[in-house]
Amino acid sequence: MARRSFICGTGSYLPERILTNAELASMVETSDEWIRERTGIRQRHVAADGELTSDIATAAARRALDAAGIDASAIDLIVLGTTTPDQTFPATATAVQAKLGMTGGAAFDIQAVCSGFLFSLATADSMLRQGLFQRALVIGAETFTRIIDWSDRGTCVLFGDGGGAVVIEAREGDFAPDEGIITHHIRTDGTKADLLYVDGGVSSTGTIGHVRMEGNRVFKHAVANISSAIEAVLQETGLTADDIDWFVPHQANKRILDGVAKKLNIPESKVIITVDQHANTSAASIPLALDHAVRSGRAKPGDLILSEAMGGGFSWGASLFRL
Repeated sequence: MARRSFICGTGSYLPERILTNAELASMVETSDEWIRERTGIRQRHVAADGELTSDIATAAARRALDAAGIDASAIDLIVLGTTTPDQTFPATATAVQAKLGMTGGAAFDIQAVCSGFLFSLATADSMLRQGLFQRALVIGAETFTRIIDWSDRGTCVLFGDGGGAVVIEAREGDFAPDEGIITHHIRTDGTKADLLYVDGGVSSTGTIGHVRMEGNRVFKHAVANISSAIEAVLQETGLTADDIDWFVPHQANKRILDGVAKKLNIPESKVIITVDQHANTSAASIPLALDHAVRSGRAKPGDLILSEAMGGGFSWGASLFRL
């Protein structure tokens, strides 16, 4: 008998306010054509005044719980990937815990920027497999527009706010190697931190700061690192890109998505793309795209899903799971 984690519900939430490329062009020197050509983004969602990361995370979590048919009281672990917490402490996951009316179990945040959801999924999966917990909410949620310099054309066009969540539960049985959550490959390289970072922090400047990025250099590292993580996952499992039903990547930039898919020979028909609708929502983008794939009827129970991400740090990784 083996203990394995399974995804049993997905959910997502996007703030009501939409900021189009045309509106952004009135704020900074850019154009709808310039943004779409370089990124594939058409619009992004922006959190309302007073709308917190925990509010976004909680809304996504409730929808995932509804999809799973599970009450919040049945959850004993919350792992939240975010770069934009409500406060320095306590963890934003504990705010979600409180808003869901939970008083038991454990809740904590993981900071791996755009890779935050995959790092959170790998962490929760490991803890469930060890028998530490039975059911978990794994969430990615961001109010990323609050760390954007709206005068910086190179970054302000790329990001938006939103949240996504999955419910995972541990089951025991004689499972095939490719059932449930199968494997993860997560890595970091702190020597490249100066290519994508925020120029503020509690112990450095005492300020929140803004996102800074060397876009061309990040792009080159992103395609190479993401591809290597995916290749490691496939090599470990003995599977190939042909076995994958859906590729659900971090929605950073359509050029990166296209570059990775081409390098790994994944056909465009298998790639879930939502970046045009909500831009790069950092840790939220994978669960947002996954929930879209499920609710649109494209991804179905039994489908084999490959996900990947790369974020500041650098952090990157890939996960393979069956719905």
